[in-house]
Amino acid sequence: MVGSRKFRCRNAAYGALTMTSDPVDIRPVKPDDWFAFETLMGPKRGGAGGCWCMLWRLDRKDFDAGKGDQNRDAIRSLFGAAPSPGLLAFDGGAAVGWVSVAPRPAFPYLERSRLFKGGDAPGLWSVSCLTIAKSHRRQGLSVALLVAAADYAKEQGATAIEGYPIAPDRPNYPPVYSWTGIESAFAKAGYEEVARPSPIRPVMRMTFTA
Repeated sequence: MVGSRKFRCRNAAYGALTMTSDPVDIRPVKPDDWFAFETLMGPKRGGAGGCWCMLWRLDRKDFDAGKGDQNRDAIRSLFGAAPSPGLLAFDGGAAVGWVSVAPRPAFPYLERSRLFKGGDAPGLWSVSCLTIAKSHRRQGLSVALLVAAADYAKEQGATAIEGYPIAPDRPNYPPVYSWTGIESAFAKAGYEEVARPSPIRPVMRMTFTA
């Protein structure tokens, strides 16, 4: 089960281990994890401009009206929900990574999207966001979070999980624009491309067998 999953960070080429005092621990969030999540997101900026990882969970009017404190309170209200709204990666006591994962209907943004609407198959879950602390980027943590998200979705009864990453069209693609993840990380985690509605936006999916 994804009650607590240990992962020791590696470098981007999956070579020598990056020596940390303890392996990174990936687990579904609990109410007691709020402070760690808030610190990772940045209490003032809330991820990206007051998003607090609520962009895909709200209609656009409510999201825009709630930027900042309301969006923060909205995501915090989900920290005791079942299923969990996502998984946090901890290095020691500090949160260093986050993946938002839920049944696709929890993300109404997808049906508003010109690129991704119409994929609401029964039992399909979606990954909406990946956040990695600067100190832990390029170490394979995104891949570990995507694997853990798939494990968690399967445990919750999902038939498949998919994400909507960026396929960078230039080197050093700015992290601020790749919050849905990078195509190569999904591929390394075992997701396969099932559609490409735009040149740089593939749909990457993992289907679970019984």
